[in-house]
Amino acid sequence: MKNLFNAFLRITVRISLHLYFHKIRVYGEKNIPKGKPTLIVCNHQNALIDPLLIATHTRLNPHFLTRASVFKNPIIAKILDYIRMIPVYRIRDGVDNMEKNKDTFSKSVQILMDNGTILIFGEGGHSMKRTLRPLKKGFARIAFQALEVKPDMDLTVLPVGINYSSHKFSGSEVSICFGKPFKAGEFYPKYDSLMRETLDRMDPLVSQIPDDAYEANLLKLLENRIALTAPDLVKMALAGNFKKASEKQKVPKAQPLANFLMKIFIAPLYLAWKYAQPKVKDPTFYATFKFVICYGGIPLLFIASTVLIQLNYDFSIILLIYWILVFLLILSNKNNQS
Repeated sequence: MKNLFNAFLRITVRISLHLYFHKIRVYGEKNIPKGKPTLIVCNHQNALIDPLLIATHTRLNPHFLTRASVFKNPIIAKILDYIRMIPVYRIRDGVDNMEKNKDTFSKSVQILMDNGTILIFGEGGHSMKRTLRPLKKGFARIAFQALEVKPDMDLTVLPVGINYSSHKFSGSEVSICFGKPFKAGEFYPKYDSLMRETLDRMDPLVSQIPDDAYEANLLKLLENRIALTAPDLVKMALAGNFKKASEKQKVPKAQPLANFLMKIFIAPLYLAWKYAQPKVKDPTFYATFKFVICYGGIPLLFIASTVLIQLNYDFSIILLIYWILVFLLILSNKNNQS
């Protein structure tokens, strides 16, 4: 039952993500390991959207290591556990809670021993800045603890980079770049070596803007319409080849009229977001809340439409036209890079 429910979620969330984003590009799919214990190490820029993209665009059915703060509510904690999420405690969660990470690491090791997959965001937190931050030791600890228990384990590390044209808006683009996998055992027991190798392999997968003059460089990239989802083009542009980089991959232009009409047609969902927005203190969660509202809200709108038809069949043609227009407007939804 649990596996069936997760399979249903994977399918419906994948479809919903492809409607939420204007385009999802996946690179390096051939690098995804098959039938091996795998530790996916990924950058983290967009809250819950990041793990959803990984989960729905691989067949690895990963377990996710997730910030412990979202597990505070017992009911939510059970739901998160049901969908393969495992809490990770940080110092900000309280020094006493750090001891609970022993259970987290033990559970992660057992999953790997059972030939499963763990997804961990190696930077240890999220940020919308387009850069690859230093990796934390957590993923290396899990890898080496698993190898201590089972030295002959064929444990594979899969580096991944996710890049967004705009973190906050629907109708934007995203790229998922799967890098070359490698054997964790080749670096055992040297933590620094494993972390350095992972960082080096993630580096070309992530669009990176240097911290010095970050805003000025970002503005140049936006003005020259450089695809922020393409790490190689961002690097090329920042090296001075703006014209060549802009010609390599076209950046779609926003469709203000279609975006406005879409908000009118799904007004209850748009109003739900505007109500929730002031309560969302961290802008990194904007896309997550928008996506969840639409993922749950559109089926509710459809159910309401069905009820109206049952009450009065004359509504059927009107509602059919309405849903066709909603679908077309969602497909037409495009937003600029930001």
